[in-house]
Amino acid sequence: MKQLWAPWRKSYIEQGTSGGCIFCDNAKGRNDRKNHIVSRAATCFSMLNLFPYNGGHLMVAPFRHVAVLDGLEDRELAGLIALVRDSISLLKRALRPDGFNVGMNLGLVAGAGVAHHVHVHVVPRWSGDTNFMPVISGTKVIPQALDEMYEMLIGAKRQE
Repeated sequence: MKQLWAPWRKSYIEQGTSGGCIFCDNAKGRNDRKNHIVSRAATCFSMLNLFPYNGGHLMVAPFRHVAVLDGLEDRELAGLIALVRDSISLLKRALRPDGFNVGMNLGLVAGAGVAHHVHVHVVPRWSGDTNFMPVISGTKVIPQALDEMYEMLIGAKRQE
């Protein structure tokens, strides 16, 4: 078996055992830049995924800690989908992707890394963004630093 050392993932793994919630903790924080929060709306917010599938991978979540979609109030659900729409618009302006994967993993068996706080993944995609690395070795290469991506998105947001 081949091993790929990824010590930066340790904080992600330990986060699941800390009892905290990355969405609640980051939303309560006062430093959006540090927490990579891109947008705040009335009921929801968006933030960059620290362990993205692709550069620009955003997660959109309600402020309220809710584990299931049907636990959201109508206002929160409408706010969630509106912020997903706005996130796609922002990513189009900032990154010019060819398409998007938008979805939710509801429950641990569905692949939810944070199953106790409902959220939507918005992943920009480009033609040819799958190369030999994920196909042959199961390794995804993200060519841009998270802080640099944050600055690009905030810059595009200021131009709205």
